Amino acid sequence: MSNALRLGRYSFGVGDRFAHQAKAQLRACAQAAARGVEVTPVWNKSHREHTIVGSRPASVLAAAQAAVRELDWTKPFHVDADHIRLDTVDEFIDSSDFYTLDVADSIGQPADAGEVRAFVERHPELVGRLEIPGIAEPFETTRADIERVASKYLKAVGEAGRIYRHVASRKGEGNFITEVSMDETDSPQTPPELLVILSAIADERIPAQTVAPKFTGRFNKGVDYVGDVAQFEKEFGDDIAVIAHAVSAYDLPDNLKLSVHSGSDKFSIYAPVRRALARTGAGLHVKTAGTTWLEEITGLAESGGEGLRLAKEIYAVALDDIEALCAPYAAVIDIDRAKLPSKEEVQGWTPGQFTGALRHDLLSERYNPSLRQLLHVGYKVAARMGERYLRMLEAYEPAVARNVTENLYERHLKPLFIGG
Repeated sequence: MSNALRLGRYSFGVGDRFAHQAKAQLRACAQAAARGVEVTPVWNKSHREHTIVGSRPASVLAAAQAAVRELDWTKPFHVDADHIRLDTVDEFIDSSDFYTLDVADSIGQPADAGEVRAFVERHPELVGRLEIPGIAEPFETTRADIERVASKYLKAVGEAGRIYRHVASRKGEGNFITEVSMDETDSPQTPPELLVILSAIADERIPAQTVAPKFTGRFNKGVDYVGDVAQFEKEFGDDIAVIAHAVSAYDLPDNLKLSVHSGSDKFSIYAPVRRALARTGAGLHVKTAGTTWLEEITGLAESGGEGLRLAKEIYAVALDDIEALCAPYAAVIDIDRAKLPSKEEVQGWTPGQFTGALRHDLLSERYNPSLRQLLHVGYKVAARMGERYLRMLEAYEPAVARNVTENLYERHLKPLFIGG
């Protein structure tokens, strides 16, 4: 398989919920380029985020294009229709060239028994002893093993195929990048399970350039990775090996690479990831989860005055509305409510106290991950403020932009792709 539009080796999903930080985000990619490492920015925003903020997909493209012009960026960039489904994809057709196919609702729905049998008969190579270059120990699988995995994932891959073909019918094959997301499931995929998924993707003739598997551990929103880092490193390396094998065996795009969802702020796994990329030459796509929005609040609070007052107000409203804000994210946040300061306490904070609690600095005694996670889901509070919030971003643009760029480059791009 081949794709005319080709995603670079390293790419980073720079989500921008309020479409005001594209230039600050792109500046971080320019800093990486100055160090000799090209990281392709991919502005991602989902249908749900557009609905909450009250924006339209075209606004993401417009912000990206303005940033590209202002910074004279001559390298590639993309706009991701993030987590789209058949019922939401059409509104993204004119403005997106990257599509993350959301098939979470189909994962685990048992496939037709006949389809499962036909899949196994097409792929006898999946049954028995699997020796995958780059993985030390061979795997032994039975027909029942492959039937079980196929039953769990075939419907989801079929749905991904339907979405892909719909987009292709509108945009033309080769004119967009496709990611297949398989991370919203109950347990991490083993190497044989990922191989089943990739062979099914090939059967559907989806020219996927990135795939998002489920990794071990928790990828909570806005905070560090929670889990066994050594186990993650092994799984990450195994997944790279499986992808390389599948590219060769099933004629998938030769730049197919892993995508890490909610990959922002996962500082403890960045060094293992960088080691794996250096060892194998593999590529990587990282999709952020609200880190830019949190840097906006940091910049406002750091500025003092009206900016600090607005940040405190957003926290106070979020604390009052905590149940409703947290409910949709229950599986990906861990807030210790006993560690959330009261509204009254926060009202007395200085800029340094507020930013110290919010900024993701693991060495700081002030850092409060529970407060950070609450404000992460609290972007809905700012969305309800509408123009009032956007005017504050513009009034305090230098401080906000500085925090956005520094966070993206120093805490993310540099440790992931550059090191040192």
